[in-house]
Amino acid sequence: MAENKKTYYITTPIYYPSDKLHIGHAYTTVAADSMARYKRMRGYDVWFLTGADEHGQKIERKAKSVGKTPKEYVDEIVAGFKLLWEKLQISNDDFIRTTEERHKKVVQDIFQKMYDKGDIYKAEYEGWYCTPCETFWTEKQLEDKCCPDCGRPVELLKEESYFFRMSKYQDRLLEHIKNNPDFIQPPSRRNEMISFIESGLEDLCVSRTTFSWGIPVPFDEKHVIYVWIDALTNYISALGYGSGDEKFEKYWPADLHLVGKDIVRFHTIIWPAILMSVGLELPKKVFGHGWLLLAEGKMSKSKGNVVDPMELIDKYGVDAIRYYLIREIPTGADGYYSEEALVERINTDLANDFGNLVSRTTAMIDKFNGGLIPAPSAEEPIDRELREFAQKTVSNVENLMEEFELSNAVGEIWKLVNRTNKYIEETAPWALARDSSKRSRLETVLYYMVEALRFCTVMCTPFMPGLPPKVYMQLGIENETHVHTWESIEKWGALPSGVRINRGEPIFPRIDLKKLEIQEQQASEGAQGEKEKDDVDKKIENEITIDEFSRVDLRVAEVLKAEKVENADKLLKLEVDLGTEKKTVVAGIAEYYKPDEVVGKKVVIVANLKPAKIRGITSQGMILAASKGDKLGVITLDKDIPVGAKVK
Repeated sequence: MAENKKTYYITTPIYYPSDKLHIGHAYTTVAADSMARYKRMRGYDVWFLTGADEHGQKIERKAKSVGKTPKEYVDEIVAGFKLLWEKLQISNDDFIRTTEERHKKVVQDIFQKMYDKGDIYKAEYEGWYCTPCETFWTEKQLEDKCCPDCGRPVELLKEESYFFRMSKYQDRLLEHIKNNPDFIQPPSRRNEMISFIESGLEDLCVSRTTFSWGIPVPFDEKHVIYVWIDALTNYISALGYGSGDEKFEKYWPADLHLVGKDIVRFHTIIWPAILMSVGLELPKKVFGHGWLLLAEGKMSKSKGNVVDPMELIDKYGVDAIRYYLIREIPTGADGYYSEEALVERINTDLANDFGNLVSRTTAMIDKFNGGLIPAPSAEEPIDRELREFAQKTVSNVENLMEEFELSNAVGEIWKLVNRTNKYIEETAPWALARDSSKRSRLETVLYYMVEALRFCTVMCTPFMPGLPPKVYMQLGIENETHVHTWESIEKWGALPSGVRINRGEPIFPRIDLKKLEIQEQQASEGAQGEKEKDDVDKKIENEITIDEFSRVDLRVAEVLKAEKVENADKLLKLEVDLGTEKKTVVAGIAEYYKPDEVVGKKVVIVANLKPAKIRGITSQGMILAASKGDKLGVITLDKDIPVGAKVK
């Protein structure tokens, strides 16, 4: 019965709505969603929470800078969060906002209980405060007088504050961590936290008076409750703690808090100490995952180097993005993002491996068995090997999921994908089809191919929820829901025979790298490319003012060097002289000019264009060119104008 189901409560951090979310945030939520979906498939009663952390001085300042109230500002940003989760097919059961009344009430209740217990006291605080990180630092913790986390300047603040006696719980917390090795994962994070606690915990500043955008202290309303008590309490406020809501009794303590490694300390020290203070059970596990890094380091809104997941979803599809995110970040370690690596994953893993398995399996059933899934007969050793490999894969994936090793779990599925492709080569159904005496053998091989494909598809469901319906449609089993379940792959042979397949378009079309180069060229040249309008006399739209035009710094430059960009037919790497400096520019002109044809030319470049990475090369400007149809010409000068001269 449903009420006897095992429960599973999983959370992401609640994200800060200072700006749009980037691909790193998307990883955390996709990873949590994959686990939530997996647990549902295994029969658990799952509650999956995400949300938005909306208070604090940073939001107050940001809203003021754009002429909005804090609530108006966060409402717009949070709407973007929800749209992104919808596009990523996130299956969260709740979305908590710290501006909701249900949350405010619980935060004030928790604060009051801690105060009544004597765990909160008033004192004067002086310390270095980083507004973007919402964190106080001591003098010795600063790095070059800047925040050790984000590297930005800090402010010296002195104000009356309430403090939480966190030091009181130091020994009890250390004992809990040491007695429960699974509480903090992976082990590297656990060791870091033990070391941090053993160095000595200080009492924590838990209120502020220098801003008003937050939840008031219930017994002293000139104070605002500090962000970490506010934000962390979301994990129980969303369950209706203190309101008689049965969800709290049902799902708490949380089975897994999934967080980035930069906020493990808050979730494994501050949060447990708060729970100890109010007499609540601690979460069962906090997992601190690694970051998705760019070549130049961590993504940061302030650095302006974030990758927009919305654009990637529109460009490559949601299943491809989800697969890439899960596969690219190993358990506990960092992963690296590049669009080239993303396209490589799509083409190799999804198109070549999985997509090809679907295509050749359905093609052979169509061609060699009239489009019907055959019934198998006698199993030969090579068939048994595939069957046992598939069954072992299920077991391996289950074990890895329990350890939250998502990347390795997906890797195991792909071992079965590749083993099935190899099985097809080894058994050669096309050769069997030419010998009528081997008809029974052919039918067995075809069945084993499609059954192994079904195993792979079922196991992919938590990671790529949009994929299985497409595969089941082609296999003709879209209505055979009993073979879509995890339970159905606990034994081999659940796939019904006699079902008619419906061959369709490739599940994962290959990405044309040449088209990607064209897109890069368009981005670097600002050209219309293939979208250029043929009607040159058409009325010019999007008029700009002279002030807007004056922001573009056009300069005369001389091309000193030119060479082709490796593996990019359309791109040249140029070194140009502007008189006062030299710049590297990547230009999409290789189809029209040989390198030696542009060396020595005086050209016009946009000198103040924001640098961009193109094929791993930082391009520091853009050369002006005119194009029409299949013709392109670089704009040059008809008089000897010195380099560096401004073009007006």
